[in-house]
Amino acid sequence: MSEPASQQSEQQPLRSVHTSNLPEILNQLGVSLMVTTYQAGRLVILRAENGVLNTHFRCFDKPMGLAISDNRLAVGAATSVWEFHNLPAVCPRLESQSDAEAGEREGVKVTPGSHDACFLPRTTHWTGDVQIHEMAWVGTGHEAELWFVNTRFSCLCKRSATYSFEPVWRPSFVSSFVPGDCCHLNGMGLRDGQPQYLTALGETNEFAGWRKNKTSGGIVIDRLNDEVVARGLSMPHSPRWYRDRLWILESGTGGFGYVDLDTGRYENVASLPGFTRGLAFTGPLAWIGLSQVRESAVFGGIPIAKRAMDERVCGVWVVNIESGQTIGFVKFEDAVQELFAVEVVPARYPELVNDDRELLAGSFELPDVALGEVPPELRAE
Repeated sequence: MSEPASQQSEQQPLRSVHTSNLPEILNQLGVSLMVTTYQAGRLVILRAENGVLNTHFRCFDKPMGLAISDNRLAVGAATSVWEFHNLPAVCPRLESQSDAEAGEREGVKVTPGSHDACFLPRTTHWTGDVQIHEMAWVGTGHEAELWFVNTRFSCLCKRSATYSFEPVWRPSFVSSFVPGDCCHLNGMGLRDGQPQYLTALGETNEFAGWRKNKTSGGIVIDRLNDEVVARGLSMPHSPRWYRDRLWILESGTGGFGYVDLDTGRYENVASLPGFTRGLAFTGPLAWIGLSQVRESAVFGGIPIAKRAMDERVCGVWVVNIESGQTIGFVKFEDAVQELFAVEVVPARYPELVNDDRELLAGSFELPDVALGEVPPELRAE
C-alpha cells in the first residue's frame, strides 16, 4: 500500500512538536522509539535529551518493517532487508561534534557520552520488490529467524540465505504464491513466540481485490488455527498479543482497540486523529503511529480520509490502554506525513550508523574467543 516517496522530502524541513511530558516518559521507562516513514525515506529515532525530544533521522529507501530482538535490529526497505547489531563498545567512538550540530538544528544540546547503544550494519539481503510490511524475529539468540509479511505475494516468509525469500504460509483463500497483492496482507503478531495473528485488507484471491471493499473488508487471521477471527474491519493493521488480549489498529477509522476472540467483535478503546498504523507497548502504555494520509486511490473513501486535512495528523500517540486516554504525543510536520512501524528500543539514547564509512571501517564484531586474544589496549568492551 506504500506510495512513491515525495521527491520534495530532501528539501523540506523535518520538524516536530511534542507534549512536554514525552521526554520524561521515555526517560523514566529507560527507552527510546524507532519509527519508519517510507513516504519520507527515513528511519526516525526518538530520544529524550535534557528534557526535550531529540528526533534523529537516518535515510533508507522506503523503510517499512522493523524487528528488534536481543541486540539485533532488522529494517525492511524497498527491495532489501538490513540487519544491524548493537555494539555498545562503539559508543565512545561516535562523533560528538556531528551530534552536537544535529542537536543545535533540533534545539537540543547533546551531552557527550549520552549514547548507550550503537547499531552497526551486519548484512543486507536483497528480496526484490515484495512490499515488505511487518517483521519479527522468531526464536532467540543466534538461532532466531527473521520472518516478514510479503504483501506483494500475499504470504508470510522467512529470510533465506539462498533465495529472495522462503514462503512459509499464505491465507487459505489465496490459491498460490503469485505477485498479485490479492488481500494486502500487512500485519503480524506473535503469541508465545510464534507468528499467529495477521491482518489483511480483504478476503480475496483476486489480484488487488482488496481495493474493492477496503472500507469494511478487513480481517484478522489466526494462522495456527487457520481461521478468520474477525471481519468487517476498516483497513486493520498491527495485531499484537499483549496482556492476554489481541490488540489491533482499525486504521481506516483512526481506531485503537482489541478483538474479543469469543465473539469476533472489535472493541474500540480510543479514536485518534490519524490513520493508525504501527503499535508497541510498555506497561499500560500503547505507542501508536498516526499517518495524515492523502485522498488517493489507496486511501480514498475510508472514514479517516473524509476528515479535513487539518483534522488529520502524523506522529506517535501515547495512549493508556486501561482508560483510553491520550497521555502524550509527538506530531511531525512538513515532510513527514505517513508512518509505518513503531518499535520500543530498550536504550535511552541509541545511535544507528549506516553511512559513516570511517566508523564502520574501524569497528569490528568478533567471537568472544577471538576477542580475548586482542591486546587490551586495542579493544573496547
